[in-house]
Amino acid sequence: MKILLILLALLPLLSSCSSKIEDYTGTTPALELDRFFTGELVAYGMVQDRFGQVLRRFKVDMVASWEGNKGVLEEDFFYDDGEQQRRVWYLEKHPDGRYTGTAGDVVTPAEGRTEGYALNWRYTLAVPVDGKVWNINFNDWMYLLDENRLINRAEMTKWGFRVGEVTLWIERKAAI
Repeated sequence: MKILLILLALLPLLSSCSSKIEDYTGTTPALELDRFFTGELVAYGMVQDRFGQVLRRFKVDMVASWEGNKGVLEEDFFYDDGEQQRRVWYLEKHPDGRYTGTAGDVVTPAEGRTEGYALNWRYTLAVPVDGKVWNINFNDWMYLLDENRLINRAEMTKWGFRVGEVTLWIERKAAI
């Protein structure tokens, strides 16, 4: 309940999301994926359709590790309808501040960068829908709240049309 209240309080701020990563230059605390995504994390989220109706809710158990500029993020999804899913991201931090990432169901690799407390990256994900697989484009924004908490919003589009949104609250387990 506490998490829901915090999310509701932050929705006005998040609904006015910037469309340019440069708008976050100089904001603090600075988001570095290799710092935040280390060790065990847990996330709670929802998928909404283009009208805002919640389609699914889920929990994600995560384990992340880095060796130099390369990282692995293991995600185990547990959906409210009983479905389970696993995704393993292979991440790379580049010297110019960019990050790239791939996973088994990522059709086009994720590419983006951080500025201040924000990350924006884009990729295409193969998403099963009613017995078919759709390639859905993700415009993914992450906002670091403090060293242990992050909010992630991803707009989903297909053929240039908005088809939904994913919202996640991610927390490092050491902070719980």
